[in-house]
Amino acid sequence: MLILKIDQFLDLTGMPVTKFGRLAAHDPRFVGDLRNGRAPRPATVSRVEHFMNDYRSNTHVA
Repeated sequence: MLILKIDQFLDLTGMPVTKFGRLAAHDPRFVGDLRNGRAPRPATVSRVEHFMNDYRSNTHVA
């Protein structure tokens, strides 16, 4: 489930949820909306997962 992956990422990086939403999905309310039941499109899921993977590899975060 995407929100679980995002929550783990946020815990690991300490990134604020609105910053994550802006950077990963171009929507500062993205994480809050997911927590309230929003179902993202497959393309959005791919983009967000790519953002998290790229961020980890570029910042050397586990």
